[in-house]
Amino acid sequence: MAEAKRCAIYTRKSTEEGLDQDFNSLDAQREACSAYILSQAAGGWAEVGERYDDGGWSGGTMERPALTQLLADIEAGKVDIIVVYKVDRLTRSLADFAKIVEILDERETSFVSVTQAFNTTNSMGRLTLNVLLSFAQFEREVTSERIRDKIAASKKKGMWMGGPVPLGYSLKDRTLVIEPEEAETIHLIFDSYCDVCSVQCVVDKLNGRGILTKKRTYKDDRQVGGKPFARGMLASILQNPIYTGRVRHKGEVYPGQHKAIISQEQFEQVQTILKENGRDQRLGRKAKNPSLLAGILLDPDGRPMTPRHTAKNSKRYRYYVTRFGTDEKRGQPWSVPAGDLERAGIRLTAEWLLRNSSDSAEAIALRQELAANIEQMPTTEQRAVLLQHELTFQLQAEKLVLSTEDGSLSSVLPARLIWRGAEKKLQLPPSEHTDQATSDPVLLKLIAQAHAAQRMVLAGSDEPTVASYSKRHLWQLLRISWLAPDITTAIVKGRHPVGLTGRRLLRASALPLDWAEQRTFLGFS
Repeated sequence: MAEAKRCAIYTRKSTEEGLDQDFNSLDAQREACSAYILSQAAGGWAEVGERYDDGGWSGGTMERPALTQLLADIEAGKVDIIVVYKVDRLTRSLADFAKIVEILDERETSFVSVTQAFNTTNSMGRLTLNVLLSFAQFEREVTSERIRDKIAASKKKGMWMGGPVPLGYSLKDRTLVIEPEEAETIHLIFDSYCDVCSVQCVVDKLNGRGILTKKRTYKDDRQVGGKPFARGMLASILQNPIYTGRVRHKGEVYPGQHKAIISQEQFEQVQTILKENGRDQRLGRKAKNPSLLAGILLDPDGRPMTPRHTAKNSKRYRYYVTRFGTDEKRGQPWSVPAGDLERAGIRLTAEWLLRNSSDSAEAIALRQELAANIEQMPTTEQRAVLLQHELTFQLQAEKLVLSTEDGSLSSVLPARLIWRGAEKKLQLPPSEHTDQATSDPVLLKLIAQAHAAQRMVLAGSDEPTVASYSKRHLWQLLRISWLAPDITTAIVKGRHPVGLTGRRLLRASALPLDWAEQRTFLGFS
């Protein structure tokens, strides 16, 4: 007696059309497969009781309920042979078929097509199957191309080719027809935006009036929409040429067969405002505290860094912090004070402008003038320079790197992240171009008080700013008054080491009198 072989019949139909009939396509496939299994009863073939029917599922994907269950049963050792009416019922993709065959081979399961008289238990059957699948995939791709070409040709003629019906229109005989009440909302949106030039203000106005998004009901009775407007949805409406009586397809716009709700002139006015607002936002013109390096700064791991801020005792602290991707495994983020990084970025840019001049004398002069003035420019103008030259910055091991658009290394500035008390600072090398605007006000005050204490002691008369100080504090100030002249100058100009703080200088009881030793002690050499 032949060994028993459990046979699972798999059936599939791409559309749901006709599946509600008493005898449909799936039934016809199953009947043919059952008859074939019965003809092989002498070989021990027997049909399993489980039904594997995928009605309304495309053969271009493996995400089908019945197929998923069938493969799980094969993995569990419940099936010995898969029987189908035609090979393309199982799959139309060579890549998917390779995955299925791999599972079948692992479980020593065979595959049989009733109408094509072959199976995968021998090499000839595998060859024939691959050839048939190649033609099935070719047919599917040709059909897809024809559909895409038809959609493109129809849109060029201005026809509506399906999708969610936009607010302001309803669908009648496959043509967009103006919906008067919704059209009033479209007029309100475009008119309001032209007046206030702000998407958020228009959103607030619509939500304040209780105007909701378009409500849509799908065939499965699922409802979407009917909710308050959001910025993204409103921006999409403002940029949609459908409201001017045109249709868009792959970046091109064609005259449509439907009527316009707004004029072309108003639509172009809105696009101009949107473009200007986008440019202002990119440059940070409308921000209270624009971030110079937003969008053009990377951390040492190559991840983008985004501006953040915290507030303490009414004081605002800005940082650039690592931004992780949605699906990215999160580690320890980098966090660097924004002011230090932005000053370093401007220094690097000025050096790059001076070193990377073109051959034109006029261009060289313009770059030199820009390099000389960039530190004094407002942040928005500085950012415009960085974006114009498409510069990017990356923190690396103890350095900040400036790169051009092609990614080539252009300029490097030593920069080391250190802790100063409870605060992080970016330690930069001294710069001859750094002015007093970046000096430490605490150190400047100490220097002024130190010289006032010295004058009071030498002249024997009181100095109002320091006369009330204790003897110990006056002694601390007197030590500071005897600093080397070049150290004092560096502190005044803001070129001192970042680790030199007012607290450290005031409490430096072991501060040497020798100037050379002072430079070493305070980190100047």
